Amino acid sequence: MTHASPSPDDGALLPLDAVRERPAPVPAKPAKGVPEPAAVLPVARVAVDTPLPHLDRPFDYVVPAAADADAVPGVRVRVRFAGKLVDGFLLERLEASEHEGKLARLEKVVSPEPVLTPEIVALARAVADRYAGTLADVLRLAVPPRHAKVEAEAVPPSADDGAAGSGGTDGGGTDGPEPGREAGPGPWADYPDGESFLAALAGGLSPRSVWTALPGTGEGGPQWAAAVAVAVRETLRGGRGALVVLPDGKDVTLADAALSAALEPGAHVALTADLGPAERYRRWLRVLRGQARAVVGTRGAAFAPVRDLGLAVVWDDGDDLHAERLAPYPHTREILALRAYQSRAGLLIGGYARTAEATQLVATGWAGTIAATRETVRARAPRVRPAGEDSELARDEAARAARLPSLAWRALRTGLTAGPVLVQVPRRGYLPALACQNCRAPARCGHCSGPLALRGGHAAPYCRWCGRIAGQWRCAACGGVRVRAQVVGARRTAEELGRAFPSVQVRTSGKDGVLATVGAARALVVATPGAEPVAEGGYAAAVLLDGWALLGRPDLRVAEETLRRWMNAAALLRPRAELVVLADSSVLAVQALLRWDPVTHAERELADRTELGFPPAVRMATLTGSPAAVREMLGEVVLPEGAQVLGPVPVDSPRGDQVRERAMLRVPRGAGSALAAALKGAVGVRSARKAPEVVRVCIDPLDVI
Repeated sequence: MTHASPSPDDGALLPLDAVRERPAPVPAKPAKGVPEPAAVLPVARVAVDTPLPHLDRPFDYVVPAAADADAVPGVRVRVRFAGKLVDGFLLERLEASEHEGKLARLEKVVSPEPVLTPEIVALARAVADRYAGTLADVLRLAVPPRHAKVEAEAVPPSADDGAAGSGGTDGGGTDGPEPGREAGPGPWADYPDGESFLAALAGGLSPRSVWTALPGTGEGGPQWAAAVAVAVRETLRGGRGALVVLPDGKDVTLADAALSAALEPGAHVALTADLGPAERYRRWLRVLRGQARAVVGTRGAAFAPVRDLGLAVVWDDGDDLHAERLAPYPHTREILALRAYQSRAGLLIGGYARTAEATQLVATGWAGTIAATRETVRARAPRVRPAGEDSELARDEAARAARLPSLAWRALRTGLTAGPVLVQVPRRGYLPALACQNCRAPARCGHCSGPLALRGGHAAPYCRWCGRIAGQWRCAACGGVRVRAQVVGARRTAEELGRAFPSVQVRTSGKDGVLATVGAARALVVATPGAEPVAEGGYAAAVLLDGWALLGRPDLRVAEETLRRWMNAAALLRPRAELVVLADSSVLAVQALLRWDPVTHAERELADRTELGFPPAVRMATLTGSPAAVREMLGEVVLPEGAQVLGPVPVDSPRGDQVRERAMLRVPRGAGSALAAALKGAVGVRSARKAPEVVRVCIDPLDVI
């Protein structure tokens, strides 16, 4: 564990505003027809909600005397901007404006609820600067849309207590667990540094750690959820708040149950997108008003206004669900690292596997490590056995129909005698990719050349791009009319296993419906990566199918991502249960799974990327757009010293009629802030001169290759 507070990115991750010399303020002069301004602090500095990058700065307005009481920092306001009424947030009240000339008035205070706290403003500004974005874009991610009826609801009597630092909505404090609730270290007792980590949280310190979690499930769910709940409980006992960000709703459900068992009623809230706007806003207001001191949720919860934050937790930071799909495309891990740094809070990055980015934080000394001893790992980990793709199939006809090597067949059959077994399939759907039966050429749509797929055993092929039915398909290479499966999806695999094990219930978990848990009865559970349900007492056995489909993807992170998906599934097994992975045993990711050693694999991955100049050893940005726009922006941007320009090269377009290119910019890690500032400046210049085409800028993208 580490208690010092240097930058987590050698200064590059935390671009703090430089101190600028400002001209002497001048008294506010209202424009003609503007009502009498407020007597005290008559100027409002407003962050206007505008999409134009060259206007990414606050603007000053006169506060009318009639709005003086409601116009407090943090409230939503409406102002006139470029001749239109637009929304914004009031950042601060000033005695005078730094800008000469007459100021427009503040048109309206939309709501007297101060929804934007100074901490979130500072965090949003830092995130925008790091990712070459605008404050308005980040605030759209940070503050949920207003729901007037929810704001008008009566505030519970305990709100005053909550504002003073209380935890639950029943008015109880958070100095300790309720009578009868367990107050020990829980799962942290299995880690040599676990109890000292909890003691630091309870003592008000801010430890930063990368946690390699042990596999296994307990009576109430996975061990990682119980461990996170204990860490949150100790943080609340130390008088500070906690924030837990997870990849998806399934994980939030598990962690929510663990927190409910460890904390007082009402001490925490869960924030997910599927709550609906009213309920989500209602819970968010509880956090803002101090009625709940802990939050668990998906990536949108990273900006939750937790008071006096003492611990931020991100679980499974390698999951691509942690990467925001909206501009400026921030990553949860980086948001929480910034927030922990600015708030002087603790940070816990946990997972069964480990990313190169987390390993970089350890290598620089910014974070410590929490891991179990090798003896404990060997006692808890499953017994992994690789089965190459060319392994001998079982002699049983049903096993051949289910595409199972003899080793996997025996593991499933033996496991079913003791409880549920898990089958992980890399692809969802039925037959997501088809090829010609004769020449093996990929089956393509005659209209848009998209890939053909099957939704079921009695369905006609359809195009995955345009959705057209290809009932009269004919191979363009050989003229054949029959198709075969290139890749078998989860639903087809479940169908095959159902024929192979006719007396066993087969359950599926994936895009069409994700199961959070399954019982202890014998069953075959077929799941796609990330959708594996937790089995009561753990799975008796598991098979990881089609390892080639994961390892063969053209991606910089393919080995890291494959190991992460395998370990997340394997961690759900009972101790020493049998796990069969269909992949070559000589692959490094398979070797790491055999030894249950993600740390060595991550350290080797980081060393290789450092040698080759790949993230996170360097900072990288991509520019994507039309060929003319990308080349024009490359000619305008003033890159920092040592920057390399790679490309531009053609890339796939969401629409087949568009030609798009991508250029990659690479700089040393310490020049990350300079690169972001240069790109932001270039985007602002293009915005100011109203360039007709937009270039998408992404800092540290996941899909580098």
